[in-house]
Amino acid sequence: MAIYHCNISIISRGKGKSAVAAAAYRSGEKITNEWDGETHDFTRKRGVVHTEILLPPHAPPSFSDRAALWNSVELYEKAGNAQLAREIDAALPIELSREEQIRLVREYCSSQFVSRGMCVDFAIHDTDSGNPHCHIMLTMRPLDERGAWAAKSKKEYDLDENGERIRLPSGRYKTHKIDLTGWNDKGNALLWRKAWADISNAYLERAGNAERIDHRSNAERGIDEIPTVHMGVAACQMEKKGIVTEKGELNRNIQKANRLIREIRAQIGKLKEWLAGLLTARETAPEQPPQSPGLANLLMKYLSVQREKSRKYSQSWQRQHAADELKTVAAAVNYLSEHGISTLDELDAALSSVSEQADAIRAGMKTAEQRMKELQKLIEYGRNYQTYKPVQDEYRQIRWKGKQEKFAEARRAELTLWNAANRYLHAHLPEGVKTLPISAWEKEYAALKAQRETEYAKLKGTRSDLSELQNIRRCVDIALRADQPEQTRTRTKRHEQER
Repeated sequence: MAIYHCNISIISRGKGKSAVAAAAYRSGEKITNEWDGETHDFTRKRGVVHTEILLPPHAPPSFSDRAALWNSVELYEKAGNAQLAREIDAALPIELSREEQIRLVREYCSSQFVSRGMCVDFAIHDTDSGNPHCHIMLTMRPLDERGAWAAKSKKEYDLDENGERIRLPSGRYKTHKIDLTGWNDKGNALLWRKAWADISNAYLERAGNAERIDHRSNAERGIDEIPTVHMGVAACQMEKKGIVTEKGELNRNIQKANRLIREIRAQIGKLKEWLAGLLTARETAPEQPPQSPGLANLLMKYLSVQREKSRKYSQSWQRQHAADELKTVAAAVNYLSEHGISTLDELDAALSSVSEQADAIRAGMKTAEQRMKELQKLIEYGRNYQTYKPVQDEYRQIRWKGKQEKFAEARRAELTLWNAANRYLHAHLPEGVKTLPISAWEKEYAALKAQRETEYAKLKGTRSDLSELQNIRRCVDIALRADQPEQTRTRTKRHEQER
């Protein structure tokens, strides 16, 4: 069914990425990057089903050529840490035809980006694996009325209370940067994600499909479930090949727990609704005693009703039926006795207790799962840091610029992984940590994994309790209906069928 996925990221030279390489990969083309002379050939890539470039009115016509567009970006940006392009990747609704998917992406890009002056290069990928998606690359620098690249931002001097420039200890003046396009505003992410959901839903509605997607998080939608982990390309590819990954296993367990939680809450809701109806009926019936009916008496009544119904059958069938019903009632009586439940009021209180216990277990699992996700990242980046640090050390020891650049080009992937790990660990570890405690993280992860399995077993026990309570409900219903006039029984039966 239609799912919501819309991720926004930056293609940055500082992270070892190239806009030309990204465009070549997403379009399945062969393009040479004129900035560094490297040729990126992805003509053998499978699954590229559509590519398209959309331009604002004042863009040069030559930008309709993918190589010309992104080489122009690469050559204009001189900085080693330049932000070259913004990318959005989004899941396409599988309920739409290919033509509808193309029109959806085209309308989204035109209304959200081209209308604001951005050049758009999008590709649709589909390998017939049930995951059609689009990659949208956006230029980050505006074009002026002549079609030339213009400034992204400008600097302004900070002024003191007297309107004078503020001089820094270095002798320079304090400044701040002003964005000239508004494209980098953090609020855009929410607007663009919402627009993707809105336009997708409009296409689904026009196609006569009831499915809808929602850009909001679980918390924003009031869904109190454990969120899954972002898999990433490497883990997804391994899972597709049948290789079980830690991220994949964690996601499967989270999904399994979420399904169980939903099932438990649904059962509790139905039982609470049933009990509320019985208790209300008792209060509004003046001929009924004020005290709550005894469940043991109702179970005995159920036995007698079933025995009376079985008289029309053979004696052998009656014996087998009686034995089965005795087992049912015995199990119910044992459960009620073990839990100190003897009346409908006490059963209502027990249900509230079961609900609170399930919520407490869920809360504990959510905390554990969140920490496990954090540990997965720390372990992954920690291993990458250790694995590729010798490559980084060798790179730093090279003194000749040409030789260093050649080494960086040959070992680009390893250096990129080390830099990503270094940035993440620097941001998430306390200052002064010299030795990465990877073994300690792994032990903590294993302990949390065992804790999660224990808590899941507790949830399954809760579901077993609810199954027994559902069985008691069935017996009680049959016993109560036996005392009702025929007309009332017919009405009750019809109401239950409708429910």
